[in-house]
Amino acid sequence: MLQKPQYTAQIKAEAKRLGFMSCGISKAGFLEEEAPRLEAWLNKNMHGEMSYMENHFDKRLDPTLLVEGSKSVISLLLNYYPETRQNEDSYKISKYAYGQDYHFVIKDKLKALLQYITSEIGDVHGRAFVDSAPVLDKAWAAKSGLGWVGKHSNLLTQQAGSFYFIAELIVDLELEYDTPVTDHCGSCTACIDACPTQAIVSPYVVDGSKCISYATIELKNEIPAHFSSKMDDWMFGCDICQDVCPWNRFSQSHKEPLFNPNPELLTMDRKAWEEITQEVFSEIFKKSAIKRTKYAGLKRNIEFLKK
Repeated sequence: MLQKPQYTAQIKAEAKRLGFMSCGISKAGFLEEEAPRLEAWLNKNMHGEMSYMENHFDKRLDPTLLVEGSKSVISLLLNYYPETRQNEDSYKISKYAYGQDYHFVIKDKLKALLQYITSEIGDVHGRAFVDSAPVLDKAWAAKSGLGWVGKHSNLLTQQAGSFYFIAELIVDLELEYDTPVTDHCGSCTACIDACPTQAIVSPYVVDGSKCISYATIELKNEIPAHFSSKMDDWMFGCDICQDVCPWNRFSQSHKEPLFNPNPELLTMDRKAWEEITQEVFSEIFKKSAIKRTKYAGLKRNIEFLKK
């Protein structure tokens, strides 16, 4: 019978074959360090109108409550750093939303990985997670040795910065576990200094309700006046804290064809965005994560930026 190290090596090799940038594994259990942090963050209303963050508090901290009998959290990173960028004379879109909606792209890869595990290893039960349930993905990725959580609260690696998605498979299979890496932010405060809305209220703590990404995506009502003239032309999401991070000098272009943008997205200028119709929106963002904010939401964001 194969032992844990061999199972672990098989899973990591298959993850690489499926296109994941890296794979780390940790023992499923209660996240003791994260519990007080999450509670304090919620108590200070740093989640703004994201009321769903208040739900399933226990499940967020303990994957064994999400997947019965779970023993391991397999964390995976998938690069989305684009080779080409938008027209410089354009309202900006966060790089993660250039291509097809990552939820579907990654879910297909996770299903394939789980299928491989069951066919090669045996009767293994598990669930795939891509922003789809109360899982603290950055905490699990850090625990699994894939990077450290930086001062901007994104996962960072020395080899590839932070432009990648994080996903998990939680399974009832015991595996060999990785160990966390050390923090390499040092005395750098580039992300804190660059944030135009001062959303990074202290190192490692982001007030979500002050974040441009929150204002342009999560917020369903009118954008508050205090964001006025601080949005730096971002109409969907924001990459400022990642763009200024020294570790992102090492970002390499992704190799996932489904993340390649619609060519029109790269060439449109401000005027084209201001005049965008529902029809053009639907065509460009047919399978994109931008559909989340809908046509009306994108128009709202553009109108706010024009003021």
